[in-house]
Amino acid sequence: MAHHKSAIKRIRQTERRRVVNKMRVSEIRTFVKKVESAIVAGNKTLAQEAFKAAQPILMSGVTKGVLHINTVSRKLSRLSASIKALA
Repeated sequence: MAHHKSAIKRIRQTERRRVVNKMRVSEIRTFVKKVESAIVAGNKTLAQEAFKAAQPILMSGVTKGVLHINTVSRKLSRLSASIKALA
């Protein structure tokens, strides 16, 4: 257990950040699942709409430091390719 005032504060801050980051990642996963479920259903227009909604959410995860840019780019690329294959 921490004994210094600054260490105790750091523990509080870390816990707060952990909860916020968990919420962000959960939101991102929800948006990605909406796209993936539309792809599985074979509904191209719904998948495209869900993809357009998911893009800014995923990129905000990058700017907030929750996800790495390459991870998001790879995910968006694969989702886009799956949507294009739905001809």
